[in-house]
Amino acid sequence: MNRENLISHLRGLPAERRIITALDVPGQQPALDLARRLGTGGGFVKVGLELFSAAGPEVVAQLRDMDRNIFLDLKYHDIPNTVASAARRAAAMGASLCTMHAQAGRGAMTAAAEALATAEVPDGAVRPALLAVTVLTSLSEEEIQEVRPSGDNLDEAVVREQNLYARLAVELVFRSPQVCQLEHKGDHMLSRLFQALVDNYLGDGKPRLALLSGDFEKEMGGAEAEQARARIICDYLAGMTDGFASRIYKRMFDPDFGSIVDLV
Repeated sequence: MNRENLISHLRGLPAERRIITALDVPGQQPALDLARRLGTGGGFVKVGLELFSAAGPEVVAQLRDMDRNIFLDLKYHDIPNTVASAARRAAAMGASLCTMHAQAGRGAMTAAAEALATAEVPDGAVRPALLAVTVLTSLSEEEIQEVRPSGDNLDEAVVREQNLYARLAVELVFRSPQVCQLEHKGDHMLSRLFQALVDNYLGDGKPRLALLSGDFEKEMGGAEAEQARARIICDYLAGMTDGFASRIYKRMFDPDFGSIVDLV
């Protein structure tokens, strides 16, 4: 899942799916019973190592049949090829989120991200987002130094791994050709919308058409100064979601997107 799709997906989740309930139970049946007791308020559930070791992919399938989003929290930490294969399996199971250790290194995180970017997913599912775990909360500074001695204290170790993950996100997501192409398309759409609104509302005379939605059109009707009208246009565009901007753009510029007949 790329950055744009992830943000759109998370924003689109209803309130009852924004809280993740941990199914930290020893087997499949207790997990399913707990998921049922949660009702509609338990739309997002976590499957961790204990439950997955006991019940495997079958419990994930059963939970998806109950219309649950799956946070597959297995914290992969292995060589790049193995981590990539595990990430593909998470996608194939229909997980929405999966985790790995940032300490697995740049190679493993890159391999997992690239595997998820091309992974096949079940019908109705999205490619899972990859979350990196920096330092386990149970570890003390002394324990970290025992395993991997360094001059860093605990806070510095966490920051170092966060910075590594951030750099990888920039390289693999923000600078990927697919995301850059989408950003270019978005820039083009907004520029064209902006110019159309400027041509309609700024300058001499009254607006030719009512192009703004809702209260913005009312505000424009009461704005006399050109600077005030320009501010309304900017506020209107800045408040658009990706989906709303796309629909307005298609309605204004795509000849194959609907017609006046659809509105009557």
